[in-house]
Amino acid sequence: MRELYRKIPKVDRFLQDEELLEILDGKPPFFLKKAVDAVLTRLREKIATGEVEDFSYEELKEEVKRELLSLLRPKLHKVINATGVVLHTNLGRAPISPSVAEHLKEIITGYSNLEYDLEKGKRGLRYRNLEWILRELTGAEDVCVVNNNAGAVLLVLSALAKGKEVIVSRGELIEIGGSFRIPDVMEQSGALLKEVGTTNKTHPWDYENAINENTALLMKVHTSNYRILGFTESVSTKELVEIGRKYGIPVYEDLGSGSFIDVTKLGLSYEPTVQDVLKSGVDVVSFSGDKLLGGAQAGIILGKKELLQKIKKHPLNRALRIDKMTLAVLEATLIYYLNETLAIKEIPVWKLLSQKPEEVKFKAKKLVKILENEGFPGNVKIFKDRSEIGGGALPLQTLPTYCVRVEVKGLSAHEIDRKMRNLYPPVVGRIKDKSYLIDMFTVFEKEIPIIASHLLNLEP
Repeated sequence: MRELYRKIPKVDRFLQDEELLEILDGKPPFFLKKAVDAVLTRLREKIATGEVEDFSYEELKEEVKRELLSLLRPKLHKVINATGVVLHTNLGRAPISPSVAEHLKEIITGYSNLEYDLEKGKRGLRYRNLEWILRELTGAEDVCVVNNNAGAVLLVLSALAKGKEVIVSRGELIEIGGSFRIPDVMEQSGALLKEVGTTNKTHPWDYENAINENTALLMKVHTSNYRILGFTESVSTKELVEIGRKYGIPVYEDLGSGSFIDVTKLGLSYEPTVQDVLKSGVDVVSFSGDKLLGGAQAGIILGKKELLQKIKKHPLNRALRIDKMTLAVLEATLIYYLNETLAIKEIPVWKLLSQKPEEVKFKAKKLVKILENEGFPGNVKIFKDRSEIGGGALPLQTLPTYCVRVEVKGLSAHEIDRKMRNLYPPVVGRIKDKSYLIDMFTVFEKEIPIIASHLLNLEP
């Protein structure tokens, strides 16, 4: 054992190795030293437990290479989504299109007219860059965009209802990911929650009976991440607008996962579009930018100019405002919606959602063919299953998909899953009935060879 300890190379030998310095590529030596320390620490532990009988410098150098490459890789990096969940919150929700990414690159690698009016030659407003397209698509009088929809809800309530009552149906007091609850946000905004109806039934007269001189808003929350079924009744947006008009009270709808496309055209369950909600007469509507819209994370607020001006002038707006990157992605994505056919073709979320089952099966067959041609030692089998949309959109809707079940002798489904997640780029599949699955619904064609390569390198 002592001989093995004496055989451990000095750290300086690694720090002066030309091959390792080439991988470091001018980055701080800190990374190389950290990689060497990690490898040598593990080696000492293995020597102490008798796991290692011998080693060479070259073997250790290879391990240092792997450690160094891992350290140099940004912690936020690409992941291949093989879960089948299209809007996977943990995997970044909506992917953006390559052409939008190119536009973003142009914006962030130089200067831009973020808050500069090129026509007048003086300071301008950043929202101007989004106002034109959102007005064109929706007919909204005014626009405000903040960093996410939770922020949008907080801002709207703070600006329009602080110290006053907001009437909401009990069946719409939602909680979404991260314990975001409507009552909690309302409390933070300074607005006073006035619950009406019951969990499963709310009637128009519930709202009318609750209205008083301190009522600031009638609020509707679209339950995009769950459904109450059975003996239920709710007040529609149109009915709520009629009540609001009758008593002169603004109506605000938190639409959650906002869509500009009628999803029934793709054979999916009805989900109100942003255009539908505004046409119904609501005064203010807010929704997410990175769900069914298919852009960057943002909270988009549209509505009547008089109310939007109050929202935009509120101090919170400054704290919640979007940056140039979000703005660039949103504008470039929204432009596609001027032609719905183009939007479905070019925006990744819609491209995935519009897939036909035979297209998904084709991708599954392509993966299996590569594995079989390369002599994959395990077993792979294609079978039908169902995928989810995710991201709090269409909770009862599942989508027909095809999965590739992977079995490798000596490896459990959980072990395969762990190994696939620890390769680069990581592949996040799913486990069902103790089997590891690659759900091809969310796999892009260019990713198939990468998945095949990872599977071919799996070892027990």
